[in-house]
Amino acid sequence: MLRKALLTAAVAVLGATAAAPASAATGPAWGPCPAGAVPVPDLQCTTMKVPLDYGDPGGLTIDLAVSRLPSKHPEKRRGVLFTNPGGPGGEGLDYPQLLKYLKLPEGVLDAYDVIGFDPRGVGRSTPVTCDLTPAQLAIGNLPYADGPADVVKQAKIAKTEAQQCRDAATGSMLPHVTTANTARDMDRIRAALGESTVSYLGGSYGTYLGAVYTTMFPDRGDRIVLDSNLGPGGYDLTAMRSFARGMEDRFPDFAKFAAAHPEYGLGRTPAQVTAKFHELAARLDRAPVGEVTGSIFRGLTFGGLYPVDLTQLAEDWQALDQGRAPQQPVEPASVENLFAARFAVICGDSAWPRSVGTYQVNVALDRVRYPLLGAATANISACAYWAPPKEPPVRITGRGPANVLLVQNERDPATPLVNALKLRSAFGERARMVTVDQGGHGVYLAPNQCANTAVTTFLVTGDRPAHDVHCAAQSDTR
Repeated sequence: MLRKALLTAAVAVLGATAAAPASAATGPAWGPCPAGAVPVPDLQCTTMKVPLDYGDPGGLTIDLAVSRLPSKHPEKRRGVLFTNPGGPGGEGLDYPQLLKYLKLPEGVLDAYDVIGFDPRGVGRSTPVTCDLTPAQLAIGNLPYADGPADVVKQAKIAKTEAQQCRDAATGSMLPHVTTANTARDMDRIRAALGESTVSYLGGSYGTYLGAVYTTMFPDRGDRIVLDSNLGPGGYDLTAMRSFARGMEDRFPDFAKFAAAHPEYGLGRTPAQVTAKFHELAARLDRAPVGEVTGSIFRGLTFGGLYPVDLTQLAEDWQALDQGRAPQQPVEPASVENLFAARFAVICGDSAWPRSVGTYQVNVALDRVRYPLLGAATANISACAYWAPPKEPPVRITGRGPANVLLVQNERDPATPLVNALKLRSAFGERARMVTVDQGGHGVYLAPNQCANTAVTTFLVTGDRPAHDVHCAAQSDTR
């Protein structure tokens, strides 16, 4: 999820900020926002009701928590800019404020009221739960399978998790916590704000949400920016297995970085650093350091490849190599909700294989194709035991206005270039794509000025590149 990397980057720039004056109140009743991970002095919040089931619009309703960072210059205001930081399961209520701390350009802040929201099932919107235990949460998303027996073992865990989700107090919500319904929620928010169209800035999973919204409601999109792109199938089996491809794309950057910094003691050549990876994974499987097993180490390394700056990952490896626990990020109190909502969206958006044997074959194949992480990302999950989706996936096509801009790093571990190119192809002439010679997850507001300029120019003026663009690497990227 892009939000995690951005929160890390924002720590250095958070500071005291004077509250912005509120614009004239229209539509929803805006008030103070709840305290969270990011201070929100400029942000206004409200709660809206939406149908739980859009097939029964007069039936049960759920809450949506919505925020607004209003433009301070109404004379320059163009409209609203919806935002989503990724996930699925990620909270977005304070995301507009986070973007401001990360130096979202003044031209963008002037042109739009920046809108955030916790998607249905998440955070301060009506949340879902699966009553997941600490032990289940510790397994995470990427349990590494050393062989067919490990897939069988994980299948039992996955089946239990799926059953817990169904049996939980919010089990009846789960079929309705999907990307298509979140897109419908966005259109309800648009209508409540009195806007005929909306612009959009979404990262990671948020690219799929934006692609679905502009496909379902093509005439209601203004300027659509999709940063670090999933493929046109969203967070499906292909995307999950592609994490392994993304790690193979990005890991050479880290191997080169660590080899250039012998003070970490991880190897003096990229080949030696790669060997150290496999050595540490095997060693931690035999003798974990704290809670860090070989499987968790692989996941820790995967997440550590998200930032442009790879220093923290090198320090974590060094600590583990010396028998010390690495620096662990503080998990949000809502981590159980994040996992539950993640299950709901991923499992509810598309159908997943049911046969344990299918996952055993996939694990065996991907262990060879992608030796760093393939046997984890191909492993079985609760989606194998989920109810069939209530509706087919939204098919992304080129029907609609030419108002989509994709931005993409060449070596993104989470949303690899190979899938972004598929989304670009699905949009056809609706889209243009800016590709950056850079590693890491997240393009806009990262160091590459070529890409930043392209996005800001499009959001502020509407000028989009006439053709797809390639941005060269900059000296301060890694």
